[in-house]
Amino acid sequence: MAIAKAERLMNLALCLLGTRRPLSKRELRESIEAYVEAFGPAGGVAFGGEQGPVGSDDAFNRMFERDKDDLRELGLVIETVESLDGEIGYLARRDSNRLPPITLDAEEAAALGLAAKVWQQARLAGAASGALQKLRAAGLPEDVDPYEAHGALEPRIPVHEAAFEPLMLACRDRRPVVFEYRKATAARPEPRQVEPWALECWRGHWYLAGFDRDRGAERVFRLSRITGKVRSRVGRFTAPVPDVVTVRGTVESWAGETADRSASIRLRTGAGYPLRAKATAVRELGDGWDELEIPYGHGLDAWLVEFGPDVVVLGPAELRADVVDRLRAVAKG
Repeated sequence: MAIAKAERLMNLALCLLGTRRPLSKRELRESIEAYVEAFGPAGGVAFGGEQGPVGSDDAFNRMFERDKDDLRELGLVIETVESLDGEIGYLARRDSNRLPPITLDAEEAAALGLAAKVWQQARLAGAASGALQKLRAAGLPEDVDPYEAHGALEPRIPVHEAAFEPLMLACRDRRPVVFEYRKATAARPEPRQVEPWALECWRGHWYLAGFDRDRGAERVFRLSRITGKVRSRVGRFTAPVPDVVTVRGTVESWAGETADRSASIRLRTGAGYPLRAKATAVRELGDGWDELEIPYGHGLDAWLVEFGPDVVVLGPAELRADVVDRLRAVAKG
């Protein structure tokens, strides 16, 4: 089905690009084999005198409008022209659909290479590589490798989560989604109905920001906690999409990155390296434990619970109580 549609769209695009005058729906219907096979020519009588399918005119009109919209969404500029006798025709002028020469400097090429790395482990890895090859053919400097990092460290953007691609497409197309989500403090996943806004990678993990319909508020979801398949739903968004979606700011707040207080924890030696990276002070206690001072902000309790028995909260008392409550909730299931 997908191949047949792609071939039909390609033939329609070639007809519109190849004509020197506007073509009517009737002419396009009779010129494209896929339309003729499905609906017969205009008027309902197929070649050889056979009658076309009942209602074929209406069905063709619906398919043609969808195909035209799909081509426009892909970037083809299609003009609608009305003749002197009132007949509507369509064409795609070559000068309106010709891209200007592409020139990229080293920094721009590096940015494109970094974007392509997102797809290294996704289904569109081949498409990303092909796009960069076309850019090189169109003028990308020969001495620039878009996959080469400009520095001693090479950035890595993992895309291991199966939810990444369907959520990325849902964000692009503004489609609501449903999925099962397991919170850090919950033993079982729960269904979520979300209007997805944006995806962002932070500290090696992907997060989705969107509007949670059940809770009636903005929420951020970690993709590694989404279980099962992400399913899209028909219909429009019910909440406005913010001009700026601050995924990272919300996650940083949860992790205590914007905290103005500090907490004291005991951490098992050789464990909890993300906590050690955030620590403002570290003191060896012996017997396989260290004492750390770390920034304390909203959501730190949920983050500490993830380290299980390797972390003991010493203070403040409110943080210790929150962590204990979360652990008890997990134990109860």
